[in-house]
Amino acid sequence: MEDAFHELTDRVRAELRSPQDLVAYERLLGLARKNSPAGREELAQMLVAVERPLWAREIAAFILGCAGDRRAFETLVLLLNYRDPVRCATAAHALSRLGDPRTARAAAALATNPLRTAYALHPVRLLAELRAPQSVPALVATLERLLTPHNPYWRVALACVEGLGALGDRRAVPALSAAVAHPRLAAAAAASLARLGVHDVPGRDGAGAREPGPHEPGPEGSAAGAGGDDAQPGPGPSARR
Repeated sequence: MEDAFHELTDRVRAELRSPQDLVAYERLLGLARKNSPAGREELAQMLVAVERPLWAREIAAFILGCAGDRRAFETLVLLLNYRDPVRCATAAHALSRLGDPRTARAAAALATNPLRTAYALHPVRLLAELRAPQSVPALVATLERLLTPHNPYWRVALACVEGLGALGDRRAVPALSAAVAHPRLAAAAAASLARLGVHDVPGRDGAGAREPGPHEPGPEGSAAGAGGDDAQPGPGPSARR
């Protein structure tokens, strides 16, 4: 977790507003370095203490989650659905290492909630990483819901397409075939279908879609370089449910 932890602590340090914040921050880093049962107990107490700043609970939950301490689960799930994408990414990193069987169910619930689609990118990516029984059904359901013209959440749909290709489950073929008709998803959907052994599907112009050969240039606007962005949602309501 070293690189992710350094990114987290560097970001949080920029959020500190007082000498008291700095003292609390250094205390958290000391507990992380100590990595002892007593230190983890103190971190766990911080998660439920009143009037603790969000950044302190985030660091505590991250340390505990990466250590496999399931007391971090509820805080990490809250952060996974938070309005700040950077915090969502941090939570997803820790949840992927937590080993809690509730994680996939929680990520699936967040990914498939139509009221929280603006914050579903990291739950979707986490589902693909977990490779849990809930992963394919949740990603298919989310993708199918987002296959509408001019949908502002195409990046979430793209993550579903890429995740389904990585999971390699042929239950995803119908949804991926439908995604080929969407310009921002077409290249990634064709690549994911190819990974599933499907090389010819109707394209939006009626032509077959297939993965480029080793000497052919890939289509413009591939998943890795999909440019442009529709109007992005602003900060939403609190992630507390």
